[in-house]
Amino acid sequence: MAQTSPILIVAIDPVDRSLLAPLAAPLAGTFSTDVEVTRAAPLDGSFALNVSRNQYGSTPLISALLEKFEDFRGRILGVTSGDLFVPVLTYVFGEAQLGGKVAVVSSHRLRDEYYGLAPNPELLHLRLLKESIHELGHAFGLLHCRDYLCVMHSSTGVEEIDLKTEKLCADCEAKIFRAGG
Repeated sequence: MAQTSPILIVAIDPVDRSLLAPLAAPLAGTFSTDVEVTRAAPLDGSFALNVSRNQYGSTPLISALLEKFEDFRGRILGVTSGDLFVPVLTYVFGEAQLGGKVAVVSSHRLRDEYYGLAPNPELLHLRLLKESIHELGHAFGLLHCRDYLCVMHSSTGVEEIDLKTEKLCADCEAKIFRAGG
């Protein structure tokens, strides 16, 4: 099946592991590749916790995944339930190495409960899928897209995630497959 590099989904504690398996099939379809959820123990993300912010640094998590899976010949998606940040931003939904090997995403701010609303598991799954595709898109070399419906459109709030689709626009899809993944 693989036309592009295979994808390995890795749990990063703290994490709700039930969120990982449902990502595999849609990611496989989007990127036309094999996707596997690792059965290995979750990566302990506590080293990336910034106690004063009560958030996890996404960049150190990327570095740890690079080190732990240095022999893996594909893309790696780390998934956590911890709140992520980079020093210049209050929070991020995820981060990726542009044209690199690793992306990380968080379900923390994708949950309706974070905003004082009732849990909505279906919406959480869709948001997490969109962000996973978005960050993996960066790992495959894609930049942000101007098409507001494209999953590669930039999102600074969940409202913007909800507006876009989980699909790559034709231009973004062509860029991935032209580059050969």
